[in-house]
This record gives sequence, structure tokens and C-alpha cells, in this order.
Amino acid sequence: MPTVSDDKIRWLLLVYRVPSEPTRLRAAVWRRLKALGAIYLQNSAAAMPASETAERALRTLRNEIGQMGGTAHLMRCDPLVAGADIVAAYNAARDDEYEEIEDRCHDFLTEIETETAAAHLTYAELEENDEDLRKLHGWLEKVVARDVLGASRQNEAREALVRCEEALSGFAARVYTAEEENNGG
Repeated sequence: MPTVSDDKIRWLLLVYRVPSEPTRLRAAVWRRLKALGAIYLQNSAAAMPASETAERALRTLRNEIGQMGGTAHLMRCDPLVAGADIVAAYNAARDDEYEEIEDRCHDFLTEIETETAAAHLTYAELEENDEDLRKLHGWLEKVVARDVLGASRQNEAREALVRCEEALSGFAARVYTAEEENNGG
């Protein structure tokens, strides 16, 4: 969480323009900014808290926008007013990501219940579910890395992943038992 007031947080601001066609160029820039954790203050004006890592990423994106035939300006800035609104918008974006992780965890738990109820207790199912859980962990790590201003839903997302780990452990135990029974053990 920031140790300075919301109005004192330094921001990087990328203001850009890309050609309207093909539309995939705009979509590519939007996806990259979303992956970085930037928020839009308005159309084609995205901001994120200043850091060396963020600056490198935005400088790279600025260069790529130029290669697309567009223009981009990258600035360091301080809000004169409404800094708390920008922080709130940034944290809301992280909370949305945490909530999406929680939703996916719910889907994961439903899948485990479905596989268990259908007695699909195979190593293939276990491996598939294990991979899904690894993806959820990786996603959470990415969101936590960009959560530099202390969004409120991080603990809920972590707790949802713990429930997924517990469910997968229980599923694995059932798979091992089924394997032993099938092999006469």
C-alpha cells in the first residue's frame, strides 16, 4: 500500500493514437495495456503507477505503436487534484481481476465436484485439474505483482485458491485409491 497520500503517487501516462484500420492494432494495444495493469483515464490515455518496470514496458509499447503507424507520448505525471479517484480506479481494476479469479476458482471447484460425482477418477483428470490450478496460481501472481496500491480483494482470491488446492488434494486421494483398487492393491 502506498505510504504517501493518493495525490502524491507518481503516474506514467501513455497517450496514443493508432490507425483505425485494421482494428486488430487497437485491440493489440488494449490487450497489452490490460496485461500491464494500466487503467484508461479516457480514450487512448492509459495510466499506471510509476516504476522502472512499468516505464520499460510502456516505452516498449510506445515503440510498437510507432511501428504500427501510430503515435504515442509517454509522460511521468502527478495529479493536481482527484488523485484518490485515480487510485480508486486502479484498485477497482485489480479488484475486478481478483473477482474474476474467484469466479474461475468456483468453476474449478464445480469441475472437481462433477468429476468426483461421475467417478472420473483418473490420472488424466488429475493432471488436467492440476494444470488448471497452476494457471490460476500464475494468474494470481500476475495480478498481485501489479497490485502496488493495495486493492481490497486480494485475500479473498488467495482464500479461493486455497479452497481449490484442498479440493484438488481430496480429488488426488480419490484417484490414488481408485488406482489401487483397479490394480488389486
